Amino acid sequence: MFSLFKSFKIVALLEGISYLVLFGNMLFIKPYYLDIYNTLLFPVGMAHGLLFVAYIILALFLSNALKWDIKTTLIVLVASIIPFGTFYIEKKYLKSHS
Repeated sequence: MFSLFKSFKIVALLEGISYLVLFGNMLFIKPYYLDIYNTLLFPVGMAHGLLFVAYIILALFLSNALKWDIKTTLIVLVASIIPFGTFYIEKKYLKSHS
């Protein structure tokens, strides 16, 4: 279980960072530097998509391993679509299991 837990923490951190980078690319780079935006869009978007799927799958496995109730599981899953949500989850739900 330790490797599942550690893997989830790493994926959660990377997923949160990739989400913010994707937003930054859309909000700050696109209006001014369209060529850089187009260059970054596919690799950043693909990385975020893969990390998002990995986050959801690992969250479900971890939910089963740690015997989370439905409410906790849903909070962890919904956090993946909220900016800074995965950082909140890491702080609130995962620090106590380290």
